[in-house]
Amino acid sequence: MVVENTCDLCERTPITTTVHHLIPKQYGGVDGPTAMLCSACHRQLHALFTNEELAGFYHTLERLADHPDMGKYLRWVKKQDPEKRITTRKANRRRRR
Repeated sequence: MVVENTCDLCERTPITTTVHHLIPKQYGGVDGPTAMLCSACHRQLHALFTNEELAGFYHTLERLADHPDMGKYLRWVKKQDPEKRITTRKANRRRRR
């Protein structure tokens, strides 16, 4: 589902948002809490965190925003035009599969 809204993480508006399951579906989050995120924030958090990390600790907006890398990204992206296509920065570490 895509809606013109405000991103729950970066708070840019108006912007197209998508539903993000705060607890990944594969870890039982199908009916769990969700957040409306812009595509840039959604891509960035999945680049920084594995689904296991999201389910285990980073399952609230506050915890996501408190992570140093995500906080740095959010401070930057809040200054960007909502119409601009944002490139996702990958984490410096390899993701475990």
